[in-house]
Formats: sequence, C-alpha cells, structure tokens
Amino acid sequence: MGFLVPFITAFFLSFIAIKLANPLACKVGLIDLPNERKIHDGAVPLIGGIGIYFSVLFASTTFIADSQTLNLYLISSALILFVGMLDDKYDLSVRSRIVAQVIAASVLIFGAEIYLTSLGNIFYFFELKLGYVGILVTVFAVIGSINAFNMVDGIDGLAGALSIVTFSSLSFLFYQANSPWFMLPFLFIAAIFAYLFFNLRWPVASLDKVFMGDAGSMLIGLTVVWLLVIGTQGTNPIFSPVTALYLIAVPLMDMAAIMYRRVKKGHSPFKPDRDHLHHIFDRAGYNRKQTLIRITLVSSVLAIIGILAQTYHVPEWIMFLAFLAIFFLYNLALSRIWLVLTWLKKSS
Repeated sequence: MGFLVPFITAFFLSFIAIKLANPLACKVGLIDLPNERKIHDGAVPLIGGIGIYFSVLFASTTFIADSQTLNLYLISSALILFVGMLDDKYDLSVRSRIVAQVIAASVLIFGAEIYLTSLGNIFYFFELKLGYVGILVTVFAVIGSINAFNMVDGIDGLAGALSIVTFSSLSFLFYQANSPWFMLPFLFIAAIFAYLFFNLRWPVASLDKVFMGDAGSMLIGLTVVWLLVIGTQGTNPIFSPVTALYLIAVPLMDMAAIMYRRVKKGHSPFKPDRDHLHHIFDRAGYNRKQTLIRITLVSSVLAIIGILAQTYHVPEWIMFLAFLAIFFLYNLALSRIWLVLTWLKKSS
C-alpha cells in the first residue's frame, strides 16, 4: 500500500491533466502536424509533457518532504516545460533553447549548490576530481541529457519507455540506499504510464492520441540528469558516475553518435535527420511496435548491467572501459549501416 497510493495518485493526475488539456491544445496552437520528418495522421496535441509535469508537481507536495532542493527543481523544471511549450508552438532557435537550458541548470547548481565534483575512479589509478570545473561540466551534462531525450523522441512510446527504464533504475537505487529521492522518479513512472495510454492508445484504443512534445522530453531530460547528479555526488554517493552512463545508455549513445556524424558531414549537430536508431530499425523493415520493444529491451539490459555492476562493486574503470567498448561498437555499426540493415532484414 505504501507504493500503491502514490502511484495511483500520480497516474490519475497525469491522466486527468492530459484529458483536460487535450481540447485546449488546438486553440493555443500546441499541435504537431505531419511533414517529411514526422509521419503520423492529422494534428496531434503536444500536451503529454504538461500532464506529466502537473501530475508530479501536485503529487510531490503530498508524497515528498518539502525541501529547498525539491523546490528549486520544481522551479527549474517549470522553466524548461515553458520553454519546451514555446518550442512546440514557435519552433525556437537552437540558441534560444540552449540559453534556457543553461539558466535552468544554473538555478539548480547555484541554488542547491550541488554539481559534479568527481567522475569517480574511471582511470583506475586515481579519482577524477573536477573542483569548480564541475560547474561547467554539470551545465554541459544538463544540456546533453535534455537533448538526448529530445532527440530519441522519434516514434510513439519510445521516449516514454526509455525514461521509464531510467526512472525505474534510479528509483531502485535510491530506495536501496534509503534515500527519500526514490519517490520523485517513482512519481514520474506513474505519470508517464498515464501518458503512454494516450500516446500508444493502448490498452484503451478510444483515447485521443497525444505527444509529449519538446516540453515533455526536455522535462524528462532535466529530471534524469539532476537525479543522476544527486545520486553520484556528495560525501556518501549512492552510485558511481559511471553507473549513470548505463542508466541513460541508449539516448546518450544515440545522441553522441548522431551529432558526431553530423559534424563529420559538415552539418550542425542539432540539424534534424533520419539516422537515429529507430530510423535504422524502420529501414530494416521492423514496424514501430517491434522497434519500440527491441530498443526498450536493449536499454533495460544495459541499465540492469549497470545496476548489477554497482551492486557487486565492479571497479569503475572496468565499467567505464566496457561502456566505451559498447559505444565504439555502436558507432562502428552506424558506419557500416547497410551491412547492419542487411543482417537485420535476414534475421527478421
């Protein structure tokens, strides 16, 4: 019962918020229209992120003890949600979005005075301490996480499913350490599940389809990175910084690989294209449901590996080398994409 009440509360708050916001979406212009990159039927409301935020906002006042850090997070996340809504409506420039993300990061860093001061023992011989440079590294981490989850939001359910994997991992690790922060990702899990009912229109096919929009994916990215910072820093960190890489492995690797390829081609790293992991599965002949299941399974396996390695105290430098190897293989596969597609088609 201790977990059931918060879950049901956050779920229904999200469900009701999305239901109430749906008819207002067209009036205020928060809709997504199909184009050459976005293949869907008709105008779809971009209000999933709004429902998720208000669910967590109200549920957190009941199930999470009030603190300055929590209040600063809610302020920062409200800013990101608002900027995301503006981006959904007006398609803001990359510069405008980055400035807003830096401001949101600064509210948390300087307000709560929490930032990355150490990257752990990833180089075996010594702990990589950052000192005040960690403030800048944290800002870049916030920008990276926000854009990673924004970029992965390419097919129905994917950003939601991947974030559930990450939030579930975080909630478990915080709970195992008796940290009260386990409740925030837990509430997000419930709120996102409600959103997925609309986004996937399952198990209730009669529900109106909605997207989370940039507001939702940016909110999730900010929340994930902030929980990762809280969990990995301080005098008694809950998990190592390298474990954090495994918890967001798929969005992180997909973003890094895509941005590298774009820069290599002489394009802006933020220029949209159709070279993401879900596009590869699409070209291999998998439908969206099959793609969603496979990518979510990969993300789950990597998160479980990270949690097990943390639990059984695998040296951080070994975990780091293993992650680099996985990323190298992922990049190698992208550079030989037609061979990979041929293999996938044969195996499907």
